[in-house]
Amino acid sequence: MREDYDVIVVGAGPAGSVAALNAAADSDVLLIEKRPEIGAPVRCAEAVPLVETPFVFHTSFEKYVKPDKKWVASEVKGVRATAPDGTIVEVSGEMFGKGDPLGIVLERKLFDRQLAKDAARSGAHVAVRTRATGLILEDGAVRGVKLSRLGEEFDVRAKLVIGADGVESQVGRWAGINTTLKLKDIESCAQYHMQNVELMDNTLDFYFGSSAPSGYAWAFPKGDGAGNIGLGVLGSKLSGKRPLAYLDEFVAQRFPDGKPVELMMGACPVSGALSHIVGNGLMLVGDAAHHTEPITGGGIMAALQSGTIAGQVANKAVRQNDSSVRVLREYETEWNRSFGKARERTYKVKEFVVNLSDDEINRIFHAFAGITAEELNMKGALKRLLRLDPRLLFSIRQFL
Repeated sequence: MREDYDVIVVGAGPAGSVAALNAAADSDVLLIEKRPEIGAPVRCAEAVPLVETPFVFHTSFEKYVKPDKKWVASEVKGVRATAPDGTIVEVSGEMFGKGDPLGIVLERKLFDRQLAKDAARSGAHVAVRTRATGLILEDGAVRGVKLSRLGEEFDVRAKLVIGADGVESQVGRWAGINTTLKLKDIESCAQYHMQNVELMDNTLDFYFGSSAPSGYAWAFPKGDGAGNIGLGVLGSKLSGKRPLAYLDEFVAQRFPDGKPVELMMGACPVSGALSHIVGNGLMLVGDAAHHTEPITGGGIMAALQSGTIAGQVANKAVRQNDSSVRVLREYETEWNRSFGKARERTYKVKEFVVNLSDDEINRIFHAFAGITAEELNMKGALKRLLRLDPRLLFSIRQFL
């Protein structure tokens, strides 16, 4: 490991690896990961879209990564959502007259490692068991990272640093950016990878209501009787009960014969994006920038999106030998132009949804039962809701 690089990326999740991959096209890049193994532990339900999805995903996974059978666990051809009273709303590719998959369920351990390998092939130096312990700050700018590796402490300088170190980013805090989340903007999640679970092939199942307060539970098939069974509970709704307790109750009710073989726990932002994600010599990407989907808590797509833009802007800054906010703000501007307004809208939807009672959720599901492909848009959804109760116009006017 050298004493200086053009770019240092802290965190080798999807956002960090994609940022390193794009930056390495023209720059000397160091990608560090504090864990000994990239991709583990998994803290994700592992599903991504292959088509644009109304209200949530506004671009396809394939725009950024070509799927590889080695790390695709199963294809997704349908999505079902279940209300507390058992009402089901279902969407499938057949509704659109297509047989193509709507999405895929990944093997995240293999997927994350592949992204890091791709970054290495592009020229990035990848270092595991390497932890950032602080930033080198000079004249109000980030000029490198303080590192710890196998008991050794040392400094590595860089023209700019990309923070991809996850929820409530320390890199951001060290640079003076407040990355703290309010309890109402963070989901506490627990997930079992289970065997002996009866799941519908190629279908993602979501469950809403008090079994996962102000969040949802999920069951994603991974083939051969295996699946990811998990849930997220809004931090402000925990009331002393841990997410794992909610999960155990959900599993006992829905999948009593299932056998857990792995437990994953963690947190994800369901907030709006940070107001500032750049500083002199610094950019934040992925979860570190609070770029997850506010409705689903999904972070893979946002990681690929923000990592790609940040890596490209990093190259530009290196070529110009200028990593000031003036140059790096292009990343912030491009992110907001491409995805920012959609995130603002979905955050408002999330704020509306998390305060619904089980009875209100049931009524909304009744309104959407039998929805057609032509109605899978904001206009169609609003029409169905207003037919249910015209008074809802006052509550949902902010989404118009």
